[in-house]
Amino acid sequence: FAAQRHVLIYMEDAVSQLLENREDISQYGIARFFTEYFNSVRQGTHILFREFNFVQATPHNRASFLRTFWRCFRTVGKNGGKYSSICCYLLTAQEYHCLLQLLCPDFPMELTQKAARIVLMDDAMDCLMSFSDFLFAFQIQFYYSEFLESVAAIYQDLLAGKNPNTVIVPTSSSGQHRQRQPPNDCNPLEGVEASLFYQCLESLCDRSKYSCPPSALVKEMLSSAQRMTFCGFLMALAKDQGINRALGALPDRGDLFLDPAMDQELEKLVAQVSGLSISGPANSSADTATLPVRNSPRINSPWKPLHHRRKMDAESEGSNEETDSSEN
Repeated sequence: FAAQRHVLIYMEDAVSQLLENREDISQYGIARFFTEYFNSVRQGTHILFREFNFVQATPHNRASFLRTFWRCFRTVGKNGGKYSSICCYLLTAQEYHCLLQLLCPDFPMELTQKAARIVLMDDAMDCLMSFSDFLFAFQIQFYYSEFLESVAAIYQDLLAGKNPNTVIVPTSSSGQHRQRQPPNDCNPLEGVEASLFYQCLESLCDRSKYSCPPSALVKEMLSSAQRMTFCGFLMALAKDQGINRALGALPDRGDLFLDPAMDQELEKLVAQVSGLSISGPANSSADTATLPVRNSPRINSPWKPLHHRRKMDAESEGSNEETDSSEN
C-alpha cells in the first residue's frame, strides 16, 4: 500500500521541508506540521509553487496539478475575449505556458509544446487555441507522458516494419523528457493497422509501471478505425470522455466551466472588496489616524507553499520591535 500510494515520496518531502523550516516549525510543533502537510496532500494544494520534479513525481501530484490549473484559469475559457466571437479567450502555446509557470515556475516548455501539437497537429506554435482544447490535450500529455513516449517508439517501429516488442519502456523518474519527435503523419490515409497497434499497446500497459489509460477504453477507441496515425491517436485520447473520467482530475467537457464551490468563494471575495471600496472614502480620514502602519513582509523563496502566514507574522513582529527600539 505504501508503495502504491507513494507514501515514501511524501515522507521524504515532509522531512525535507521540516528541516528547511525547523526554526519556524519549532514555534507550533512537529505534530501540527505533519498534520497540515498531509492535509494539503489530501486536498491537492501541496503542489502549488513547487518545482517540476515534485509536481510530476506521483500520479496524485499530476492529477492535483491538473485540477488546480483548471480551477485557477477556467475563467480564461468562460469569459469573452478580443480574439473570439464564441465567448472564450484563445491563447497561444506560449501564453498557456506562462499560466502553467504561475503554478510551477520551472515547468518545461517542451510539455506545453507537445500538448499544443495535439490540438494544432503541426508546429505552428503561434496559433490560437481555446482553453478546453488545450486543457484536455495537456491532461493527456502531462499525466501519461511516459506512456506516450513508449507509444511513439512503438508507432515508429510499426511504420518501419520492426518488431515493437523490442521497445524499451521508460524507467527514469527524474522528470527529464526526451526530445523524440513523433512522425508528421497526420494524413488519415497513412498510419498503421489499428488492431496490431492495439495489441502492442495492450502489451505495453501490462508491463509498464507508469500510468496508462484503461486498455478496455483504448481498445474501444481503436476498434472504430482500420488504420490509426500517431496524431490521430493523441487526439482521440484527448477527446475521449471515458478516459477523462477514469483519470478523475477534470470534469466532463460540458461541465468544464462549472465550479459552484469556487464561484461561491469568488462571490464572497468580490462582495468584501466591493464593501471596502464603498465604505473606504467616507471613513478614510478617521481610519488613517487610528490604523497602525504595517510593513509588507518579504518572502524569500517561491518553493515553500506551507506556513507562509506564520513566517509573515513572525517577520512582522520583528519589524515592529526594531521600530520601537529605534524610536527609543
